[in-house]
This record gives sequence, C-alpha cells and structure tokens, in this order.
Amino acid sequence: MYDRDRLIQLVKDHALKFGDFTLASGKQAKFYLDCRKLTLDGESANVIAAGMLDVIGDDLPDAVGGMAIGADPITAAVITVAWQQQKNIKGFIVRKQAKEHGMQQMVEGPVEPGQRVVMVEDVITTGGSSLRAIEHARNFGLKVDRLITIVNRGPESEKIFADVDVKFSALLNLEDLGIES
Repeated sequence: MYDRDRLIQLVKDHALKFGDFTLASGKQAKFYLDCRKLTLDGESANVIAAGMLDVIGDDLPDAVGGMAIGADPITAAVITVAWQQQKNIKGFIVRKQAKEHGMQQMVEGPVEPGQRVVMVEDVITTGGSSLRAIEHARNFGLKVDRLITIVNRGPESEKIFADVDVKFSALLNLEDLGIES
C-alpha cells in the first residue's frame, strides 16, 4: 500500500537540503532534492514504487523506465514491487548516449518497438532530461503515454509534457513539502 504521508516525511528527512544550489537546468535554487538518498534506500524505494504503481492503476504498461542513471533504481523498485503484486511489468533504461560497442542502442532492456511504456523520474524542474528520454524511447519505437515523477518542482510540468502528448503525474509537489515554488 502507498503511504503518501510516509513519503513526504522521508523526502523531508533525507532528500531535501537547503542552501545555494545550481540545478541540472542551470537555474539557481535555495533548496535541492537529492532523491538518490531515497531511491537507493530499501524503505523509501518501496514507498516510491507503491506510489507509482498506485498512479498507474489497473491499466498496466508493458514496461517502465527512464533516463540513466536517476531513473534506474526507480525502475528496479517498480518492477520488483509490481512482481510481488503479481503484475507483470518489465523495465528499461534510456542511455544518455549510445554505447560505442555492442548493439549501440539508446534503449536497453526487454522491450520491443510497439510496446506501451511509462517513464519514471526522480525530480522534474524544466523536464529537459525527461523530454530527451521520451524522444529516445519513441525513436526506438516505444509508445510513451505517461511520465511519473517522485517530486515535481516545475510549475509548467503538465503543459510541457502535454505538448508532447504525455500525461504527467507527480507523487509530490513542492506544496506537499511546505515549499513555495
């Protein structure tokens, strides 16, 4: 079962840091969300996975995945918890750049063109890395129709992803953490 209140507490206790930070988008911020502190912790990963599966509901995709390396532990948690719930969902990884050896693919894992997938992410601010991951997944032939993030810190996220025909969901928003955007 998804425990949203527990996730809020875990984020506040372990992932939320205050100070002066430069985000991946280049923007300056007075707080930083280091969700790797959550996604690489057993309890937190289980709470996150339960939340994402709750958002997915009964309309199961063929697979979940996202941009390496941030989405990798989320993907692993979701497919593991799904399996424990007798739900068959595979995982995949979108590389930041293709390998120069082997099959030189941008998308790795037991997925095939034509399959419907859900992208996962830890934190969304401007959506840049998620948009690149969606593009690579679609170029591979995957049908991306949804993106779920742990925390949405971007005020325009729904519009950004609607513009590329992807439904956007967040387990938490800044307001849930007591932060004004």
